[in-house]
Formats: sequence, C-alpha cells, structure tokens
Amino acid sequence: MKIPRIVIAGATSGVGKTSITCSIIHALQKNGFSVQPFKVGPDYIDPGYLSSISKNDTYNLDAWLMGGKQLLYSFISNSCSDISVIEGAMGFYDGFKGDSNYASTHHIASLTKSPVILVLDASKTSRSIAATALGFLKFHKNSRISGIILNKIGSKKHEFLCKSALKKTKIPTVGVIPKNSLLTMPSRHLGLISTLENKILKKQIDKVSQTISKNIDIAQILKIAKNSPVIIKKSKSIHKKTKTTIAVALDTSFNFYYQDNLEALRREGAQLKFFSPVKDKKIPKCDGLYIGGGFPEVLGNSLEKNQIMKKSIKKLSESGLPIYAECGGLMYLTKSILSENKKYKMIGLFDAETKMTKKTRLNYTKGKILAKNILSERLHNIQGHEFHYSHLDSVSSDSKFAYSLEIGEGIEKHQDGLIQDNTLASYGHLYFDSSNYAEIFVKNCIKNSKR
Repeated sequence: MKIPRIVIAGATSGVGKTSITCSIIHALQKNGFSVQPFKVGPDYIDPGYLSSISKNDTYNLDAWLMGGKQLLYSFISNSCSDISVIEGAMGFYDGFKGDSNYASTHHIASLTKSPVILVLDASKTSRSIAATALGFLKFHKNSRISGIILNKIGSKKHEFLCKSALKKTKIPTVGVIPKNSLLTMPSRHLGLISTLENKILKKQIDKVSQTISKNIDIAQILKIAKNSPVIIKKSKSIHKKTKTTIAVALDTSFNFYYQDNLEALRREGAQLKFFSPVKDKKIPKCDGLYIGGGFPEVLGNSLEKNQIMKKSIKKLSESGLPIYAECGGLMYLTKSILSENKKYKMIGLFDAETKMTKKTRLNYTKGKILAKNILSERLHNIQGHEFHYSHLDSVSSDSKFAYSLEIGEGIEKHQDGLIQDNTLASYGHLYFDSSNYAEIFVKNCIKNSKR
C-alpha cells in the first residue's frame, strides 16, 4: 500500500516539533491535501494541537503500549488521508531503554518505514550545526533522515552560515524558521496546555502555523513524503453489532483518551455518548461509564459544585454499573483534591484523598493483573504508562488493588487499580488493544444492561 508519509523529529525536546508539525499540516492542506496526524508516544495533549489544525483525530504510535504489529496495523488502518504526518517525541533516538532506541521516534520511523525531517535548534550556533546533523545521521546505520529544518535562526547571515555548513551532510534544508517569541505555545508541568481547556489556543495555533509555514519548503517535503516505500496493508477489523451504550466523560477537565481506545469500544459493539462532569446535570442513559484522564484540579471548584453529577456517579457505581477511570478519573472518584491549599470535595467513592505535588511521575508501567475486574477475566501481565503530579493520601487499609507493578509507582507501594464494586480506577493508562480489554469491558456493560 502506498502511503505518502513523513516523521517530524527533533534533536531534543523543546525544539518546536509541535508548532512545526502543525505548520506543515497547514501548508499541505493549503496545497489541497488532506492530512492524517499521528503522535509518537503516550502523549495526550500534543494530539489535540494536531487534530485542531488538521480537523482529523490524531492517533498515538507507541511501541511499548501497542507492540510493533499492533502499531503498524493502527498506522496503516488509519492512514486514510492523502498524507500521514507523524510528530515525534523527545529527542530522535530517545527511547524507553537507555541502551537502545526502543519506543523512540527513530524506532517508530523504522517500524513504519517513514522518511524523517529532523528539526534542529540553530540558536547559539552556526557552523557547528553541521556536526550536530552529522552525529544524528551517523549515530544509527539507517537514520532515515531525509531533510532538515532549522529553527530559531537569528538573521540572514546566521541562515547563510548554517545552510552552508549543512551542505556537507548532503541532506536538504527544507525549512528555515526565524527566531520569534510569538511562535511558542503556552505550557504547563506536563507539556503544552490542552486545546479543549483553552479555546484561545486554537486561534493561536492557526496563527503560528500560518506564520511558520511561509518558511517551509512544502514542495520538497511533499516530494520526500511521496517517496516513502510501500508497506503491506493488513486486513480490516470486524465491527460487531451495537449492543450497549457507554457514557464517556469529555470536557475541559477530562479529555485524555487514546482515539484507538474509543474506537476499540465501538468495534466491540458499544455506542459512545459523551457528557461533561463540569457542566451537565445528568449522565446519558448508559450501561457503563468511562472517565479518562485530564486536569480535574484546574476546574476543581466547578466539579465540586456539580453535586447532582457527583451523586449520580456514586449511585451508579454502588448499583454495580461498570465504571473504568484513569488518572484524572481516579482523582475525581476520591473524597477530595487538595491543590494550592484549596480542597475540593469530589465523589468520595474511594476512601482516599488526592494531593497535588510538585513531583511529576512520568513513566511507562509494567506489572501483573492480580484480580479479575471489568477489563480482564484472567490474570496476566500488563504494560501501560502513568504521568501525574499528584498522589493519593490516607488510602484505606482494606482497599483492593487490581495491579501489582514491577515498573511504575501506581497508587501505593507499586500497586495500582483500585476496585470497588464494578468500578476500576488507576493512575496507569492502558492501551485497550494490547489485550482484550475493550471486549471484556463491553461484555460487562452488556451484562449490566440485562440486569
């Protein structure tokens, strides 16, 4: 199958990958091409920027969570536009394991056989930029680097010096972006701020993309993308007949979802109905509930005041409704969230309190399922990820945990996945198609509908 595609990688984090990727998408669309965006790694926020500019849902590509075969299947299955654009993560060769490029942007570029555009920060350097580029080209026997974009160029002379030096690499320079403080996106502890959280950002993304795109050689990038090798298309998955309804929390507080997870639920026979725990007074009629991650502490006051919603969710859980919650969803189900010396009362389903901290817990996770739950009918190994800057305090001593972690902090002493009735809530995030999680969750929701 011929899929024109390109990976936008960076020498390091913070070189402007997201802004530049959005700009390339904008330029491609301006030239009449539809674009399907992808994001390397478990990131939830950057995909919102790519979706905002492309008007298409962004899919994550993570070798640790998905495995190589599932990653390639997802990429091929979802590459339905004219061109697929993959934004990398961290530095080009930075992976999960320090002694290999596993789960790195280079690893994903290799799995998808994609050409790479390397973004280099040219500030505070000139001729030495060529040494940096040569290092990336030669560090791996097949770097896949087909073009270079120079960011933060200070002047025409600076541009001339950098481009002249890069001629020795024989890799074309396909973009030269002037230094401009207005071309940066606002950020927070875990990266950029969600586009759902701040509507003004959408206008800023458009403005930044339009400005940067004028400094990119889109014709050359398009040529590189179209020169991608053919990859074999996998057979399509079969969608089951819709038999149940799952309500999904989606608003400014809860919006961390893998698109593949939502589609996995639909594929297994679930209709998804979205609602807002912040604004809505009632939950859509459903047989199951999914509360994803996010930043509930940001709108803690609004969540606290919505008493009807909190009581409804607690009542549904106590009645046996299957509920799955991750990270922000877990925090929402505890008794309270303490943030910046303000305590917000939450649902109180779990006998624990959430406290925000300055320490960021960001890690892939690995462990075992110890107890059967609404996502799994068997005991087996799990791989996921966690990123949060909170912890649970005063967790009840008789709490029941679903997961034991070999890698990752979890909720308490390398344990994660609190179980209460038919509710499962964890700090860890799971990729549903790494096992049959979606199938089992939908099965439990169908069972609940027949009670």
